[in-house]
Amino acid sequence: MNSLKPNQVLVRTLYLSCDPYSRMRLSESQGGFVASFVPGEPIDSFGVGIVEASTSTKFSEGDLVTGGSFLWETRFILSENDITKVPSDTGISPANYLGVLGMPSFTAYVGFVSICHHKAGETILVSAASGAVGQMVVQLAKARGLRVIGAAGSDDKVEFVKGLGADDVFNYKTCGSLQETVKKAAPQGIDIYFDNVGGEFLDAALENMRMNGRIVACGKVSQYNATPETVYHTKNMDIVDINNITIYDFFILDHYSRPVYKAFIDEVSASFKKGDIQYKLDEIVGLENAPQALLDLFEGKNFGKRVVKVSDL
Repeated sequence: MNSLKPNQVLVRTLYLSCDPYSRMRLSESQGGFVASFVPGEPIDSFGVGIVEASTSTKFSEGDLVTGGSFLWETRFILSENDITKVPSDTGISPANYLGVLGMPSFTAYVGFVSICHHKAGETILVSAASGAVGQMVVQLAKARGLRVIGAAGSDDKVEFVKGLGADDVFNYKTCGSLQETVKKAAPQGIDIYFDNVGGEFLDAALENMRMNGRIVACGKVSQYNATPETVYHTKNMDIVDINNITIYDFFILDHYSRPVYKAFIDEVSASFKKGDIQYKLDEIVGLENAPQALLDLFEGKNFGKRVVKVSDL
């Protein structure tokens, strides 16, 4: 490996993150918020690692670090600007800095706490409620006094979401009509829909939204593999105007430099240490298994936040 240039670090990878947004980077660029992967070059994602060498005054050998540009390699060189230091004395395992204290949970925090103007007593519907983002939304909403309805893709996942405190949970793969299932769970309607899947589920939510409802457009994992011929076209967008519904979209990387990030770290780390927040990691071992670990996300084979363990601390 080439010698380090000024302000660079050599990082040994501990864990890599598998995230649905990476699917968009596997396609030809459409001018979106992230660049496409370059054929023949290593892909990258969020990760956690340990500094093995440094020419930076900000980082020393042995520092635990995280960032969003970790190459899918055992070791690599990054600029000091591409990583942040992770506290090593908290008793929280490194993998959790990709999960409960990582980008997915921060996404949940920003989308729910900062954006959707929630009120105690309201009803929120969370799709993919056992997933990396959804499981945190469920717990944040319950802690703030909302009635929570969750949807998950297996009976085991349904039971997990119930264990997080959700008031009603259903298996969207076996429930029959999504629209009728949501209506039965929320006969008075939904105030907030936290959308992690898009597609048909968004239509079912729109059919059941109350006046002045809010939708947090977090993801659309059901559509990431769609072709022009198979993409789902939402049928109920007229309801947005009729019921004065607000749809909130956001780019999570914009929020790391804002006060909400410290609020997130302070609240969630304290709650996690006390056991007031649960978070399920789905760990796959071995860098050689990382590609399949990512592809499994789009078939719902993950249970919780999917991470790949590359090496031991």
